[in-house]
Amino acid sequence: MENCYKILGVSPSATSAEIKRAYRQKAKLLHPDTGQSTDTSEQFRQLVRAYEILSDAHQRSIFDMSFAAGGRYRTNGSENTFDYREWLRARTDEESRCKLIFFDLMHHHEDDAVAEFLKLSSASFDFSLSRWFTREDFMDFGFILCEELSIRGHYYDTAVLLEQIIAMEYSFSYFKHFFPEVLSFARDILRRRIDGFVSDELALDVWERALDLRFGNTDDAFFLAHMAGAYCRIGDGATARICLEEALKLDKKVRIPEDCRAVMEFLYDTPEKRKTNKRYP
Repeated sequence: MENCYKILGVSPSATSAEIKRAYRQKAKLLHPDTGQSTDTSEQFRQLVRAYEILSDAHQRSIFDMSFAAGGRYRTNGSENTFDYREWLRARTDEESRCKLIFFDLMHHHEDDAVAEFLKLSSASFDFSLSRWFTREDFMDFGFILCEELSIRGHYYDTAVLLEQIIAMEYSFSYFKHFFPEVLSFARDILRRRIDGFVSDELALDVWERALDLRFGNTDDAFFLAHMAGAYCRIGDGATARICLEEALKLDKKVRIPEDCRAVMEFLYDTPEKRKTNKRYP
């Protein structure tokens, strides 16, 4: 694989502006129409190809990960060892740390990738992994990260990241035939790995997010019913009642959590009504 950075004469950390400037300068020297040399056609072709790769965020990201896997760049006509992973690890800016996460995911450093993601997401309220990648890269590598987070029991972070990925798919179809697998994974996390695994406050956050993900009435009723249970546990009976009423509107057969006994007293406020409702003990 040709080293695009060497062809353009820039460093791997070059900005978009530096890449564009380097391309223009070299293009003036190598373009076949300049007549300055009789053997520049192939060099010019390589220059154009290198610029096409590095000027496109998606292609550059792929190039960085695949080329760096070889462990070296060629610069200034000599071969110098360049460890891309160590270069990223030495940097403290958010973009480099995020690129390190995805690089580690694809190079057998899954534990390090998960640890770095959790560190960044807990350190800043407005942290966004998607900010530094193309939509396609974020969705592909983000889903892999979700699987690794789930394996290690970080279900809240899994659910939040899946919510972002699913919302992106709804705005512009990318996964297509693979999308049902994404939804199935998210549904399993939301129904089986939230209640009892994370705090009620965090559970309420992910279930509320889930209501916008178009799972359907049955799943939405499940989320609302369990939100009612969580609100009961934290002492907010009024909001619990609203959630439970909405759950029953969507699915009259939804299972009512045991924590909602007090709320059921509000909904079935006479002995006769409570007696005729089989779901109420």
